[in-house]
Amino acid sequence: MAGKGKKYRDSAQKVDKLKRYTFEEAIQLAIDCAYAGFNESLDVAIKLGVDPRHADQMVRGTVALPNGVGKEVRVAVFAKGEKEKEAMDAGADYAGSDDLVEKVQGGWLDFDKTIATPDMMGTVGKLGRVLGPRGLMPNAKLGTVTFDVARAVTEIKAGKIDFKVDKTGIVHAAVGKLDFGIEKLVENVASFVDTIQKLKPPASKGTYYRSIAVSSTMGPGVKIDPVYVKDILSR
Repeated sequence: MAGKGKKYRDSAQKVDKLKRYTFEEAIQLAIDCAYAGFNESLDVAIKLGVDPRHADQMVRGTVALPNGVGKEVRVAVFAKGEKEKEAMDAGADYAGSDDLVEKVQGGWLDFDKTIATPDMMGTVGKLGRVLGPRGLMPNAKLGTVTFDVARAVTEIKAGKIDFKVDKTGIVHAAVGKLDFGIEKLVENVASFVDTIQKLKPPASKGTYYRSIAVSSTMGPGVKIDPVYVKDILSR
């Protein structure tokens, strides 16, 4: 723990590194280990038995968390005409067509998620170098390239998140704020894990869940026994 602050070290002492906790125990311990001066998020990290270098073992998707994520998500929609108005009526923070593209090209990035109608993707594609590295590029597989912009905006505002396994085989996400309480956080974690289970690639052999851990934004990781996956999925 070299380089870690005293508060982190004190929190880490509460965690038995050799123990594998139940979901409830781990989440409660993550809450107890939080020490930051703000309402931290609960982060979940799952090591999967997949090799992301192979396209048939990629795990990527979205999940609408039952209790939301606990923060305001700023949504920008690339659309024109009636679809632009539809997006704003649904609660989008920003909407526009060529004007919005030009604004982003000029360096403006005051948003967290983007949505685009299919007819705008030819123009939005120009923003690939700006939006792509930040994970902000609209993607049809994630439901963010669609003519049903009202539904897409509503889902994101309500707590829909997207995720993708990284090159080390880990998929992670923030699934709510600690002040949600144990019950709502367990529900969100269960929804996230259930979605990961449904996306298990047929090409994935052997143990799918290699390890699972939760933590607060700033706090130490708490490992969960993968045996309890069946328990959380039965809820």
